[in-house]
Amino acid sequence: MKKIMYSLAETANLIRSGRFLALAADEAVLRQLPIGNWIGGTIPYFMGEQGGFASRELVHVTDLGAAGCGARIVEYDAATLPGIAADAPENGYTVLILPAQSPLHLAFAGHAEEYEDLFLKPLVGWIAGVHLDDLATTSPRVFNGLTGQGSLGAGVALHMPLPAGQVAVVRILNLFRQGQGDVLTFPRDGFAVTDCRVNGKAANFAQYVREAGLDTARPLVADYNGAQINVSFQSVDLERGRVQFYAPVFADIEYRHAAPVGDYVQEFDLQIATHPAQAAFSCNCILNYLYGKLEGKHTGEFTGPMTFGEIGYALLNQTLVYLEVLANG
Repeated sequence: MKKIMYSLAETANLIRSGRFLALAADEAVLRQLPIGNWIGGTIPYFMGEQGGFASRELVHVTDLGAAGCGARIVEYDAATLPGIAADAPENGYTVLILPAQSPLHLAFAGHAEEYEDLFLKPLVGWIAGVHLDDLATTSPRVFNGLTGQGSLGAGVALHMPLPAGQVAVVRILNLFRQGQGDVLTFPRDGFAVTDCRVNGKAANFAQYVREAGLDTARPLVADYNGAQINVSFQSVDLERGRVQFYAPVFADIEYRHAAPVGDYVQEFDLQIATHPAQAAFSCNCILNYLYGKLEGKHTGEFTGPMTFGEIGYALLNQTLVYLEVLANG
């Protein structure tokens, strides 16, 4: 397995070489890196050479290409993000990082499918997060290496062109499917909800979660024309009657609680065995790390940041997303 976890000094040397890099690390580390051809997002959880682990000192490095390859780094706000596919190369791919729980995160989650030509240009990436001990005190940030500045509200993307003989393909590994339980709908979009409808009947969602005995390690799942899209639980506050999610739910979309999954690691192993081992980019979800007890364990040859959300064209949760670069024809 190639080296992917680097010290601050090693990462700085890579940046000075001019290579285009996607970096994940604690905010304090990212702030110390030199200006260069990199994008970054705050994440202290990783699937590295030694398996799953947390670190506030090391940097996960996805090396995307050498200087002079034609790659571009672009910063996005709410007005410009819908044009991300237009900015992407005709043949290549884009890596996008957004800060968790930001208005841009919500906008992308709700409207990415409306972006012109989105599904014609391979798009992967992740949602920046923080150490789980710091949720109440620290906000996720993304970093534009061209300026070295971190942002709470902007997104940053690296557009990587490929030569004519290669093509990028986005792939998604999701352990979850809709179960056979109640149909759940919500009156409005958002990362947090109080009210819901259970099979059409009004209810408080936090109370429903308790009374129905829902296992919050399993997400809600919506079926979008056969695509199973997860919305993962962050917290259930019974006193306030409020449930917080890692991705937003959307008004009037029908959700069901996910069907049970057996042993996480065994299920990952079974699915990974059917997927190619080589990936130019991959990321996995912090909840798979926690609930799958992946600390010290491997998910095949797939490495990467363990994130607060995954991007595989649209926003995803509790999935493994990866991108292959294949010979064209």
